[in-house]
Amino acid sequence: REDIIAHFEQTGLGRRAVNYKIRDWLISRQRYWGAPIPIVYDPAGNPHPVKEEHLPLLLPTDVDYLPKGTSPIGSSQEYAERAEQLYGKGWHFEVDTMDTFVCSSWYYLRYCDPHNEKAFASKELLKQWLPVDLYVGGAEHAVLHLLYARFFHKALQDFGEIPKEVGPEPFHALRNQGMILGEDHQKMSKSRGNVINPDDIVNQYGADTLRLYEMFLGPFEDVKPWSTESIKGVKKFLDRVRTAVVAAENDIATGKRTLANGTSRLIHKTVKKVTEDIEGFHFNTAISALMIYFNEKDFMSGNTVDREALKKSVLLLAPFAPFLCEELWEIMGETEQLATAPWPTYDAAHIHDEIVTIAVQVNGKTRGTVSVPADATQDDVQTVANADAKISKHIGGRTITKAIFVPGRILNLIVK
Repeated sequence: REDIIAHFEQTGLGRRAVNYKIRDWLISRQRYWGAPIPIVYDPAGNPHPVKEEHLPLLLPTDVDYLPKGTSPIGSSQEYAERAEQLYGKGWHFEVDTMDTFVCSSWYYLRYCDPHNEKAFASKELLKQWLPVDLYVGGAEHAVLHLLYARFFHKALQDFGEIPKEVGPEPFHALRNQGMILGEDHQKMSKSRGNVINPDDIVNQYGADTLRLYEMFLGPFEDVKPWSTESIKGVKKFLDRVRTAVVAAENDIATGKRTLANGTSRLIHKTVKKVTEDIEGFHFNTAISALMIYFNEKDFMSGNTVDREALKKSVLLLAPFAPFLCEELWEIMGETEQLATAPWPTYDAAHIHDEIVTIAVQVNGKTRGTVSVPADATQDDVQTVANADAKISKHIGGRTITKAIFVPGRILNLIVK
């Protein structure tokens, strides 16, 4: 094939080209929901575009939704009268509506300038906000909705409605979330009777529990089964967080504990972990880090409460449990909304443990552990290991031929 293409290009008889095919999709649907199609018919049945001064064409509200074999809008007396008032006796609007994919293919453009009454968006604002940083959808979006959104973007750009400076693509990145299965590990469907109604979960456990649980289920892209028992554990965690914050504030108010002067090492490590995990869409491990932190109750030490560390931990939890965290923010004496507070920062100098425990192996078998500074080198660890009687007896006067060192974790000495 490549030789044939090269021959045609060299002789001028042809050239390499790529042909794109877009899957056909119905524009009109016989239903109420969807944008009205801006077409009006004259008494002879000939179609005409709705005049610009009559736009936007709004859906009527006096509609009978019972199935009659025609679009529900056809039952609207107001819609019929509106057409004749604007265009004359015997004229009528198109009563089908556009498929909702039409609106969903360009709505993000309107977000850039939602109150503009002269255009769908100012070109300056489109240049400021586009392309969209991140597009999140199900796997089916990769070949359907995404394809049409790109088509609309390119078409509108060809028409001069989207500035060339925006670039040829509407989105920087796409992430597909995994499907949540029923408790039977099957796809949720009414026929299987395994559908979980989110409203029922919110009513029983609260919206924060539902949000947190869905993100805690597993990696963002993975298919994950629902578990009612597991969601109870998430609810208990949130209850523990609230109890801990209220207890800390009560202890401060009653003089049982005083405010600490600085923030601990663990909160710095947690801020780093949660920040990086959120940016990487590793929500489940970010939540795990928060569970560890609140389990440690690191903000309480002896007779003190580190309120700054506590505030940071609540800020970290807020993206996952916003309602609870806004309440806790107020309990801690804050008057401004938590949602407007800056994201917590960490000090890199505080994210490493001062002392770590390292396993020492001899020929692959663990012979003991040593405690060393977190930044200890291989030579440092080996020196401490040689001074440990339990470890050194396995080395004796033997020759160390190789040392495998994983900083902060393990030292494996190969001897003969």
